[in-house]
Amino acid sequence: MSAERALAYLEAHRQEHVAQLCDFLRIPSISSLSAHREDVRRAALFVADELRALGLRVELVEPADGHPLVYAETAPRPGLRTLLVYGHYDVQPVDPLALWTSPPFEPRIEDDVIYARGATDDKGQLYAHLKALEAYVRQGLAPPVNLKFLIEGEEECGGPSVYRYTEQNVAKLACDAVAVSDTSLYDPRTPALTYSLRGLACCEIRVDGPAKDLHSGSYGGAVQNPANALAEIIARLKDAQGRVLVPGFYDDVLPLDPAEREALRSLAFDEAGFLADTGSPALFGEHGFSPLEAMWARPTCDVNGLWSGYSGEGAKTIIPAHAGAKVSMRLVPRQDPEKIGAAFAAHVRAIAPAGVRVAVEAMHGAEPVLIPRDSAWMRAGLAALERGFGARAVFIREGGSIPIVTTFRNCLGAPVLLLGFGLANDNAHSPNEKFPLANFRAGARTVVHLWEEVARAG
Repeated sequence: MSAERALAYLEAHRQEHVAQLCDFLRIPSISSLSAHREDVRRAALFVADELRALGLRVELVEPADGHPLVYAETAPRPGLRTLLVYGHYDVQPVDPLALWTSPPFEPRIEDDVIYARGATDDKGQLYAHLKALEAYVRQGLAPPVNLKFLIEGEEECGGPSVYRYTEQNVAKLACDAVAVSDTSLYDPRTPALTYSLRGLACCEIRVDGPAKDLHSGSYGGAVQNPANALAEIIARLKDAQGRVLVPGFYDDVLPLDPAEREALRSLAFDEAGFLADTGSPALFGEHGFSPLEAMWARPTCDVNGLWSGYSGEGAKTIIPAHAGAKVSMRLVPRQDPEKIGAAFAAHVRAIAPAGVRVAVEAMHGAEPVLIPRDSAWMRAGLAALERGFGARAVFIREGGSIPIVTTFRNCLGAPVLLLGFGLANDNAHSPNEKFPLANFRAGARTVVHLWEEVARAG
């Protein structure tokens, strides 16, 4: 009966909740830009104030070298299961600003879809959990589980604060399960529970040649061009079939078992719709694997950015002194980010042409995640999604990374339920980020059902 009353409250206050979400989205909490440091803190206070108003004990943790963490908990009740809710209130930069059809921090609602930076990643999804809690509290109801919240502001910039906090507060964060809503449905009609995430190894390549930019007529042909050298290096990272050429890259890859491959084949894949969403002219991927297998269960190596020489209007005939590239490798279960990063650096140095100095810097990484599907907790997650969205839920993998999941698993020993409410084409990290408000409402309903399902999970 409590769940029904909470669901009725959510329906009655749907417009009010959207207006509050808009207030949250107006805060430009870009964690990677120092100019927005106070905005990031303002977003933390927004979350902390809301949780405090709902009667939770709230701590604002402000590390000297990072952005604030919000920890909150309901008054513990013996005998009840405990669920830890994780999310992040920080957002990505908005560049290129010219491609936004409306200002990124002035939420726009059109056809029941909200457009703003952070709408789906992760403010909208996180806020669904807070609204579910509000539905119980404002109805004078106690949630059927003990709740803890850990909300961070460094997810988008790879900051260490949440990892340190988790490692140092294992007893405080102790729980039966962790709920994370930072993934997506399989398609607009099919809710999904994610059971695997790819890991990540990021590196930066720097190629240095002459001490300064040189006149290409006076010096061209006598010294190596760093931009040309970098192009040679990048061309030898993968072959024409999409296979990565770093020695040992595939040694530890855990292959899909036949049952998993069959499960992925059973998911309808709309190739035309996929290409329309991406704007790409054709599919491309590792030979021998379907698009879903390539995106979810195979490792990759991708150039994320390149720089060198002159790129302004007109011509400037130089041999640039420097060239660089940022490269990310998405990893699958059993691959180790440090091992892969070291192998990548050795390969780049080995294939670098003569006449330049090459350095490879390891940046942030994350371990891949594989969550057993056959457990009471995963069954609870599937049931909650089906009740919240009113459609059969499926298991899926996810090509992206959520590094904190590994820390939760290792430190807390608790299963992690990855219940996403967004869509794959919500433009997370891109211009015109969006979030269907129907999914926001269904997400809040899912959270209500999740608490009920977890409370009685075997």
